[in-house]
Amino acid sequence: MGLLGFIYCAFIVVVVIQIVFYVFILGKFAFLKPQEATKKNLPISVIICAKNEADNLNQFLPSVIAQDYPNFEIVLINDASKDDTLEVMQSFAAEHNNIKVVDVKSIEAFWGNKKYALTLGIKASKNEYLLFTDADCKPLSQNWIAEMAAHFSEDKALVLGYGAYEKIKNSFLNKIVRFETLITAINYFSFSIAGTPYMGVGRNLAYAKKEFFKANGFIEHIKVRSGDDDLFVNQVATKQNTAICFTKESFTTSTPKTTFNEWFKQKRRHVSTAAHYKTNHKVLLTVLYVSNILFWLFAFILLPALFQWQVVLILFLIRILIQYTVIGLSSKKLNETDLLFLLPFLEIFIILSQLAIFINNLISKPNHWK
Repeated sequence: MGLLGFIYCAFIVVVVIQIVFYVFILGKFAFLKPQEATKKNLPISVIICAKNEADNLNQFLPSVIAQDYPNFEIVLINDASKDDTLEVMQSFAAEHNNIKVVDVKSIEAFWGNKKYALTLGIKASKNEYLLFTDADCKPLSQNWIAEMAAHFSEDKALVLGYGAYEKIKNSFLNKIVRFETLITAINYFSFSIAGTPYMGVGRNLAYAKKEFFKANGFIEHIKVRSGDDDLFVNQVATKQNTAICFTKESFTTSTPKTTFNEWFKQKRRHVSTAAHYKTNHKVLLTVLYVSNILFWLFAFILLPALFQWQVVLILFLIRILIQYTVIGLSSKKLNETDLLFLLPFLEIFIILSQLAIFINNLISKPNHWK
């Protein structure tokens, strides 16, 4: 068997792996029918940790304050900010009696570690159920808290939500940022439905305080400067205790990075936490990512060479069709359908960017969160 014959056989295997992932795992979210959760009036503590976010707090905090929910407090954590973040928090607290400010001073042992500040904020919260977002996030409706809280139950102690990014017209980088966010959400929603929840995003995440203390907080990964959201979920989430929420009224939206360098640095921090996931999660995600790379690589080798091109083309189109179906139905749920037109180009760009990120992270460690 020659080299092209070997690549041809490997291509068939890769396509089968891709189809299995898209049909039996990623398809679980795509074909999931929305189920309306019973609204609850559980006491909720909204936790927002901010470091040098004075402007964003002034812009976005009012949308959290204006939530249509009968029983919630807002815990604002100032993580050793050097700007007017603390003053902005205190001014909001003076006007609203359901806002609590936690001022965290930097200490050498936890310098640059968001988890230390979050731990103090969680301990200061008065309610059992915690809902997390960021200072640069805006709930897309006044029912954000109600929608997320509705998914708590006697069994469900974690709720994974969707944190979108704002759309910027005529910006290819914005499409890259949003596409990567969309794919990440499809993955963690789908894996959760399949019984293997592995991550969530701190822009829109909720869990019961009992889960935090049962796990001894972030102590298992306290030395990892990032991962207060995905590493914690990876540690404590199970098939039994995790729910997902993807109603449009439950979404938050954030200000995206506007330069490739800023986005690249942000993703380096995010990707660095994946090395600390549970082994079975790392294996599944690695197989998915590597099969994505090999699918495009082998197709670009075999099709121009016209090696068994009829079979290769059929397999190529089958995989593309299944992918478009799954991502198309998922993007409709998450209000990101405008990305479908550029799907192949965005996927290839993300694959290459992630490869560059992995290489960079092997050479040097990414910076702390701020």
